[in-house]
Amino acid sequence: MRTINRTACSQHLALLYMLLTASLTASVPAWGGEIVVDGSCSIADALRQAREWRRTGDKRCEGGITITIKAGRYYMQEPLLIRPEDSGTKESPLTIRGEQGTVVCGDPRQQHTQLWPEEGMARMLDFDTATRTITIPKPPSPTFSLLSSLLSPPTAHLSSLEMVVHQRWAIAILRVKAFSVHGDSVAVTFMEPESRLEFEHPWPQPVINGEKGSSSFMLRTTELRYGIEQLVVLDGANYVTVEGITFEHSCWNRPLHKGHVALQGGFPIVDAYKLKDKPGLPWDENLENQAWVERPVSAVTVRNASHVNFTKCRFQHLGATALDYESTKWSTVEGCTFEDIGGTAILAGSFAEWPREVHCPYSDLAGQCSALVIKGNTIHDAANEDWGAVGIGCGYANFVIIANNTVSHVNYSGICVGWGWTPKYTGMENNHIINNKVSDYARQLYDAGGIYTLSNQPQSTISDNQIAQPYPAPYATNDRAFCIYLDARTDGFTISNNTTEGRLIRRKETGVNNPGKELIFKQ
Repeated sequence: MRTINRTACSQHLALLYMLLTASLTASVPAWGGEIVVDGSCSIADALRQAREWRRTGDKRCEGGITITIKAGRYYMQEPLLIRPEDSGTKESPLTIRGEQGTVVCGDPRQQHTQLWPEEGMARMLDFDTATRTITIPKPPSPTFSLLSSLLSPPTAHLSSLEMVVHQRWAIAILRVKAFSVHGDSVAVTFMEPESRLEFEHPWPQPVINGEKGSSSFMLRTTELRYGIEQLVVLDGANYVTVEGITFEHSCWNRPLHKGHVALQGGFPIVDAYKLKDKPGLPWDENLENQAWVERPVSAVTVRNASHVNFTKCRFQHLGATALDYESTKWSTVEGCTFEDIGGTAILAGSFAEWPREVHCPYSDLAGQCSALVIKGNTIHDAANEDWGAVGIGCGYANFVIIANNTVSHVNYSGICVGWGWTPKYTGMENNHIINNKVSDYARQLYDAGGIYTLSNQPQSTISDNQIAQPYPAPYATNDRAFCIYLDARTDGFTISNNTTEGRLIRRKETGVNNPGKELIFKQ
């Protein structure tokens, strides 16, 4: 791991931080045009009015346009689209601000009813890739009769019965197709496409007779209701600030119609298989798994944008990702609160989604998400639908600052930076994780870290963070959870002045020169 002079590093960080914040937080002129949303017009109507002002060169554009949304609940039947034509400029930005009590909302997310076991999870007996079955203990007769009734008549694609499967660093949600009773045990089969994905992809999969026992499961029903998933999509617009708005209620519909088998970090697999004949590829001779993923849906999405800021907003009761900066430059998320989030609270950067295979060392993705500052946010109770999601997740990106955030009560890792599992230079660089507080993480899944990194990220830092010990997850099959987890091929970081309550930092390296080697060292 690279070590650089601490004084030089601090000076470099200070300069970078000043450059970013100076460009990102330039004051908005106090004069310009204002459009008020008070019930007599919709938010979309106000956006259209602002767009027309810009199109016609109206003098009210001078100094910027502010859309003020009066207090109240604004129900979205379709996402609000903010487009290139809605862009502001440095001299005339667009500000969308809410008064206290302004709520942009959709449909409350689906409800679950756990049927067996009645509480917690139970250990599975077998996981068979040949027959594509999971064998579990037979539930008590009254419960088993109820479960079986949900699969009759044989229109099982309409059934809401699901098995949630614990898989170390991810979960799978599998729609149940049929039961087959064998004495005191039951073999369970599942619907497609999740059955194929679950049994063909080697990692993650359930563990049988692992270090701490077999993987766990539960059976539940999920309300068969398709509500709105996205509230706002900002695509191609620049110089936009969203301030003081609460974003509330969204659904997560994917598991209802095709299950959910995740690779890592909440990213669902759309195709995957194991290399059986002569595993290995030119960039990794030991690679055995191939996987293609799609991006999880988000309540608020930002892509193809620059200078897009979310300030003092609240995100709550959302079914999947809350705020996703898919591709952006020179932007901030500052002073926002995230609570009761089904997936990841703040997602950023590319994760080599479909049609790319995720294990390739891409060099053209990191620059799509650059100069993003995530600072002063509070995240509590995230990843409570998809346990494998995280508090803050950043993939291929560069010049990202994650500072002064508080992350707590998450089921997997707290702050994750990096993707690709590669030692090669990919453009991920100058990413800084500074002065954050992370606690109460790894509540359900292990192979986790309070701060978790992947791949080579030159000139990056992890400094002055306070990280509690991981939660003693009740169904973990191993003890692999760490305050700072430098996972596969992590390099380029300078790590200093972190408080980790005496835990070890583990660096895991794999590859040609050191397959499976683990280096353990003290903070």
